[in-house]
Amino acid sequence: MTIEEFFQKYPRVAIAFSGGVDSAYLLYAAKKYAKEAAAYYVKSAFQPQFEFDDAKRLAKELSADMRIIHIDILSDRQIASNPKDRCYYCKKKIFSTIVEKAQKDGFEYLLDGTNASDEENDRPGMKALAELSVLSPLRMCGLTKDDIRVRSKEAGLFTWNKPSYACLATRTVTGEEINEILLSRTERAEDFLTTLGFEDFRVRTLEGGAKIQIRENQMELLMKNRKKILEVLLKDYKFVHMDLEVRGE
Repeated sequence: MTIEEFFQKYPRVAIAFSGGVDSAYLLYAAKKYAKEAAAYYVKSAFQPQFEFDDAKRLAKELSADMRIIHIDILSDRQIASNPKDRCYYCKKKIFSTIVEKAQKDGFEYLLDGTNASDEENDRPGMKALAELSVLSPLRMCGLTKDDIRVRSKEAGLFTWNKPSYACLATRTVTGEEINEILLSRTERAEDFLTTLGFEDFRVRTLEGGAKIQIRENQMELLMKNRKKILEVLLKDYKFVHMDLEVRGE
């Protein structure tokens, strides 16, 4: 099945939209082939401002119908307590909320951007998607991450080479209580490193300190800015460590 054939079968759809590579291409394809599509963006403490800005920018460039849902994600103890299966509870809450809103808006089908490269074992949230009957057309059509990047570039989407991004909650250690202070600290640290030119990196929490994970090709940039990074991050963290097991390709 091609993506065009998918939208012939499902002509009116709601899309769980994050502003990332996959959901951006899915929204583009829906705008091109579906009869009606609406993008639902869930704004919570787990999403940084830049993701929200990217989502709004893309929706505007595609002249897409983007609907914003605000969720107090930290009010849910099953999520804020940060258990091993936090991702499942988080996905369940977010997608249940989207399903409810989309159905009220007249949409029978909700889509997400899971692609054919995503392994089910690596995505605990997939269980929640299956329980809610969320459809993943990119996966159903056999489109891998590389396929989606190529197609996105051909379509002129600015997201085509955007690094993969996981929500701010993933920077925490399992069992560590998640709160606004911790999330804001992480966002500030990562925003700062972005201004220095870092891409596709993480600043994880470690017993009150920061553990920086970067690509190997940015080690020189890190050493060049070492003193500046320490000066800024030590305002929020007890210590700053560099993870020598760099982020993989």
